[in-house]
Amino acid sequence: MRPVSARRGIAYTLIVALTALTAACGSNGNGASESASSPAASAGGASSSPPAATASGAGPSASASASTGAASETPKETVKSTLVLNWFAEPEHGGNFAAVAKGFYKDAGLDLTIQNGGPSVSSSQIVAAGKADFGMVNADDVLVARQEGIPIVAIATAFQKSPQALFYHKESGIKDFSDLNGHKVYVAATASFWQYMKSKYKLDKVQEMKYTGSLVNFVNDPNAVTQGYVTSETYTLQQQGVDFGTLLNADSGYNIYAGVYITTEKMIKEHPDRVKAFVEATVKGWDYYKDHSDEINPEIQKMDPDMTLDMMKFSAEKEMEFAFGGDAATNGTGTMSEARWTELQKQMLDAGVLKKADPIQEAFTLEFLPGAKS
Repeated sequence: MRPVSARRGIAYTLIVALTALTAACGSNGNGASESASSPAASAGGASSSPPAATASGAGPSASASASTGAASETPKETVKSTLVLNWFAEPEHGGNFAAVAKGFYKDAGLDLTIQNGGPSVSSSQIVAAGKADFGMVNADDVLVARQEGIPIVAIATAFQKSPQALFYHKESGIKDFSDLNGHKVYVAATASFWQYMKSKYKLDKVQEMKYTGSLVNFVNDPNAVTQGYVTSETYTLQQQGVDFGTLLNADSGYNIYAGVYITTEKMIKEHPDRVKAFVEATVKGWDYYKDHSDEINPEIQKMDPDMTLDMMKFSAEKEMEFAFGGDAATNGTGTMSEARWTELQKQMLDAGVLKKADPIQEAFTLEFLPGAKS
């Protein structure tokens, strides 16, 4: 079984991942290359991992870009750049693959390489170390990272609301978060959302079990609960005939931005045009993916052959409300607000995840978002 969401909920444990991993990463802000120790290679082993997707002529998506004729007719000088995903390639990254395939990054002046993430890859550390220009995390990861002295900044978000949820068996009698007491819950114990839920709903009688990404223990125990994503685990559980219910994390009050795009303070200061180009092309990619996911999914599959096209179709359809609903419906794809970031910071302080309230305006910026409103 594909552990489709082992990264989901690893709030700040990956933030303090080994610096050695970042040193081994085979890409940087001046160019991208593949090696056995790079995130893309580590996704499936040095001898079998799929190549990274690029906006030039080196990756599987390059041919898609060329075949569409979307690239500018006038040759344009491009700058090599890299995006490190928060997990193996999947529909949750559809906008980026669309932007590669349709030539949006190239048109914006970026020769962008997309690299796989994974359970042992910290995109925050890789970006902070200058091994990649851009990365993807969740909003709470940004605040924890900054408190740890990692100067990353959120520049846009893929999802207005996180698809992360807790799954339970309907026969267990669980109806709400407060009903979790007395049950085994497979969860990343240090996950910020879990710390918040335990505090808010007084979950002092939960048997916390180590979350590994596998659904086997959950499926075999009718009283168990597991974390997961409605865009992925839902498909798997339905395929297995499990009668389950979901508690969407956002419905607990912990409503974070998910799939947040990050860069560094240094990149924003020294190369604002590059950041702007990335954000605008990414937003354009997401807007294209919204109506053309079936066209783009085969490109994603080239970097993650473990996912079937049926599962990708399911995930893409499920994620649309999370990406294009909420503030995005009025303020545009990828938008964020200071109010949402401030609320998240307060929740993390109340739950003890954060120890102090750093200036929230330093954690994110709206300046690169087309038509963003604060």
